[in-house]
This record gives sequence, structure tokens and C-alpha cells, in this order.
Amino acid sequence: MWRRRVGALLLRSQPASSSTAASSCQRLRHHLLPSEEPLALNRLARLFTSQAGSDGGDTQKPFIAFVLGGPGSGKGTQCTKIASDFGFAHLSTGDLLRHEIASGSEKGELILDIIKEGRIVPSEITVELIRKAMETKNAKRVLIDGFPRCEENRIAFEKIVGTEPDIVIFFDCPEDEMVKRLLGRNQGRVDDNIETIKKRLKVFESLNIPVVEYYSSRGKLHKINATGTADEIFEAVRRLFSSLSHLVDQMVWYAGPDFINAMNERWL
Repeated sequence: MWRRRVGALLLRSQPASSSTAASSCQRLRHHLLPSEEPLALNRLARLFTSQAGSDGGDTQKPFIAFVLGGPGSGKGTQCTKIASDFGFAHLSTGDLLRHEIASGSEKGELILDIIKEGRIVPSEITVELIRKAMETKNAKRVLIDGFPRCEENRIAFEKIVGTEPDIVIFFDCPEDEMVKRLLGRNQGRVDDNIETIKKRLKVFESLNIPVVEYYSSRGKLHKINATGTADEIFEAVRRLFSSLSHLVDQMVWYAGPDFINAMNERWL
């Protein structure tokens, strides 16, 4: 419904030759109801104008996509494909935690004990690892895999990093399929045994689903059916990004050359 409404408005409108990109997008935004914004128009305007991600200084914050899904939902595989095809820096919270464990640091030993017990790593530890990795990558587009896992994670990220995700992708997969995949992947991970898997799934259900619901209520969530082959699932992901790209193209046509210049600076 919201895409048809936006498309119709854009086709009826004339390009704004004399106004700025930001004001053009602002006028378009007034035509939308909050319930019609799964990817809110005002968020797109923020991303693709010269003020996008600005913290008031010279530093530009990246476009951030959170990727959620239960253990074994295949989100890691899909993130690798998204990063390759759409130019995102891929940060996996699991990989960041395992790297810290492998370093042999005191923090790494603490993380290992927590994971063995099937518990959530303290938010401050995880977010600080993410923040440092984002600074190291220095990318315009960042894909954060497997985060946030609970409301505490979400709140800590907003507090420590100082921003929210721009979109959230949720890979929805049945529990029996996730168990089957985890038992069959044989990667030698300490948390790939049936008892720990069951604990992880219970933790996911109790802590991660409220996060999914929160971002759904914020209009940022995009749900992907995570059953089928990796290629079949990625085709749904590709359609999502293609539709978002098409909407941005429509906004560029509406807003005129100022918007094009600002988008090129932000996105290319």
C-alpha cells in the first residue's frame, strides 16, 4: 500500500528545480501516514541529503543495517552475499566475539564462559567491539550481523554509538529447521551441541523477538522467509534491495539535481 501511494505521488508531482533536496523530500513526506512507512520516507531523506548521518561536525555516520534471525537461520551466509552484491562492510557480532576469545584476553575468557552457558554477552562488551570495528572499517554502509539480541543490546548501541539502524532485516526460520542446520554444519564451535542449541533457541525466543517487534513498530523491519536454499533466500533479499533502490530513484526524479548530488556524495 505505501509503495503504491508513494509511487502515485511521485508520478503526479513535478521535479523541484529550485528547492533543495531536503525540502523536496520533506514536502513528499507530508503525504504519508506513519503506518504507511515500513521504510519511512523521512529516513530516506535523512540518508540521501547532505545532512545524512551528520553529528553536527565533519564526521559522517554510516548507513547501518541490522540483520536478525535465530541461530541457524542462515543470516551469516546471507550477510556475506549482501556485502558482496550491495557494497556493505559486514560485521558479525559472533565473529567479533570469537576473535576476542581467540586473542586470549581476559575479556575473551569471560566471553567464552558466557557462551558455554548459553547466556547473552553483556551489552557493553558487544557494543564496544562493534564500535571499534566500525571505526576500523570506516565504511559508508555497514551490515551488522546477529545484533541486537535483546532490548538491552539495542539501548546500549543507541547510547554508545549514538545512532539507530536505518533498516533491520529479519530472517524468519522455523525452529526445527534451525536445529537441523546447526547440528549439520559441524564447524567445531563450542555452542554447536544439542543442549546448548536448545538453550540458545530459548534465549532467542525470549529476548530477540521483542527486539524484532520493536523495530517492526518503528517501521524499520523487513522480514525474509529463511526456508529453502541459500540462493532462493537471497533472491528475496535481492528483491528487497531492488525495491528500495527503485524508491530512491523515484525520489531522485522528484527532488531534482540537488538530491542527485547529495545522494552521490552519500551512497556512491
